[in-house]
This record gives sequence, structure tokens and C-alpha cells, in this order.
Amino acid sequence: MENIHQRCIVCGEERTAGIAIWDQFICQPCEQEMVKTDVNDEKYPFFIHQMRQIWLKKNA
Repeated sequence: MENIHQRCIVCGEERTAGIAIWDQFICQPCEQEMVKTDVNDEKYPFFIHQMRQIWLKKNA
């Protein structure tokens, strides 16, 4: 079976492993980093912004 590369909505890289939420792809490394990120971390707002893209594209 062929691995399908998809572009991650968080990092923009093309990867094969990850999750899909409403036809939007989040690669495994970004998913793991988001889960481990504390709300006080400076990268947290970036992740929130990227996740909002899923909602915006769904309602477009």
C-alpha cells in the first residue's frame, strides 16, 4: 500500500502519519507537540491560531 503525503496545517510539511479533522491534516510530530504544550508556553497561541483554521475552512 502506498503512503499518501498530506500537508500539515500546523507546520506546513508534507507527511504521511498524523490525524485528520474535518479534512484537515495534522502531522504526528505537531500533534504530539500540541498535546505536551502548556497553556503558558509561548507557542500555545500559535497552535490555537492554526487549529482555528480547521473551523474557518469547515464553515467557509
